[in-house]
Amino acid sequence: MRTATTNLPHTSSYYAATAKYPQRYPQLSESISADVCIVGGGFSGVNSAIELAQRGYSVVLLESNKVGWGASGRNGGELIRGIGHGIEQFTNQIGREGVDAINQMGVEAVQIVKDRAGEFNIDCDLAMGYCDLALKPAHIKELQEDFDALTASGYPHDIKMLSKADLADVIGSDRYTGGMLDMGSGHLHPLNLVAGEAVAAASLGVQIFEDSGAVSITKGDKPVVKTEKGQVTCRYLLLAGNAYIGHKLEPYIGGKVLPAGSYIIATEPLTDEQVRQTIPQNMAFADLSIALDYYHLSGDNRLLFGGLCTYSGKDPKDITGALLPNLERVFPALKGINIDFEWGGMIGIGANRLPQIGTLPDSPNIFYAQAYSGHGVNATHMAGKVIAEAISGTAERFDVFARVKHMTFPGGPLLRSPLLAIGMTYHRIKEVLQ
Repeated sequence: MRTATTNLPHTSSYYAATAKYPQRYPQLSESISADVCIVGGGFSGVNSAIELAQRGYSVVLLESNKVGWGASGRNGGELIRGIGHGIEQFTNQIGREGVDAINQMGVEAVQIVKDRAGEFNIDCDLAMGYCDLALKPAHIKELQEDFDALTASGYPHDIKMLSKADLADVIGSDRYTGGMLDMGSGHLHPLNLVAGEAVAAASLGVQIFEDSGAVSITKGDKPVVKTEKGQVTCRYLLLAGNAYIGHKLEPYIGGKVLPAGSYIIATEPLTDEQVRQTIPQNMAFADLSIALDYYHLSGDNRLLFGGLCTYSGKDPKDITGALLPNLERVFPALKGINIDFEWGGMIGIGANRLPQIGTLPDSPNIFYAQAYSGHGVNATHMAGKVIAEAISGTAERFDVFARVKHMTFPGGPLLRSPLLAIGMTYHRIKEVLQ
C-alpha cells in the first residue's frame, strides 16, 4: 500500500501541468509555538487554517509533501451538494434535527467554496451545473426521491428531472435512462483551488511548512508535534491528513479510514464539434452505479473521465487501459481519442461513508477530519468551518458529526483493504443482478 513519503512532487496529472499557483513553502527546521497546529495541507487543513486565522488564532500548517499533494489536488474536481451517503441512517444517533442540519450543511458547503474562490480571486475554472445519471429504473426512483426532498427543503437552486429524451440537451450519450439536473453543483480545478486557498491562508498570517511530515505526537494540555527537523507546540491540534495519517501516527483514527485508489484520465483538447457531441453545456456528470463513472470538461475542453475506485491498496498497471473502454462506452463519438494524462492516488473511505469529524477520546484538544469517501471537495470546506466554530466556542454543528459512531475496520492495516475489496466486489455483483 502506498504511504506518504516526505518531499514528493505532485503526481503527473493534468492539474499539475496546468497549475497556476507556483508558491512553495519552507521546511520546518526549528521549534515554534501557535494556538493551533494542523497536520495536512489539503482542503480540510487549509480551509480550517483560513477559518481559524479569520477568527484571530495563530496557525501553523504542516504538510508532508506539497500543498494539495494528496486527494485534494488530484481528485475528480466535481463540486456536488450534499455530505455523506444515506444520511437518514444516522437518525437514531443524531435525531431528525441532526439529519436536517447535515443536509443543510451539504448545501452551505458548496456556497463556502464559491465564496472562498470569489473572496480571494482564486482562478480554478469554477463552473456550475451538474447532472446525476440513471442507468436503470431503480436509479430513476432514487433521483425522484432526491428531487422531492430537495424541493420540500426549499433548495435555492434550479433542479429538474430529465427523461431519456431530455438528456440529449445536456449530454451526447445514449447510455442513460434519465437524470436529475442540479444548477447548484458544478466542477472546478481542485489543485488550483487548494493552492489558491493556501496563498489566501498565508496572506492571513498562517505559517505553512511543506516537506514537514509529522513523525510523532505528544498529547497533553499543549500537544507537541514533531517533524524530521522541528516541532510545534500548540493549544489545539487538528489531524487532517485523511488517508495518509496512518495507523502509526494516531491509531484511533488511522483504523477508521481505509485508503482506496481513485483514477482519472484526460483526453487531448476536444474540437468544438466534439464538445457539441459530448457535453454541450459544460456540466459535470456522475452515474449512480457503485462502480461509477464521472466526468466533465476542463478549462481547455479536455474530457476528464474518472472512476475505477479500487480497494486493494494497489494501483492498476494501466490506468488508461482500464478507463478508456468506459469512456468510449459512454461517448462512442470519441472512440480513438488520444489520452494525454493519466493519474490517481489514495482517497479516504469510512465504513458508513459519512465524514469523520471529532476529537480524540483521550484528548479533547486534538481534533480530526477525514474519510470523505470520494465526495470531499465541498465537505472538507464545511469541516474546516465547523472545526473552527468548535475551537472558538460554538460547537453545535461540530457536535452533530462528533455524535456519530464510526467503526474501526477489522483486520488491522494488513487485512482491512483485502476484506473491503471482497465486500465491494459482492455489492457490485449484487447490483448487476438486481
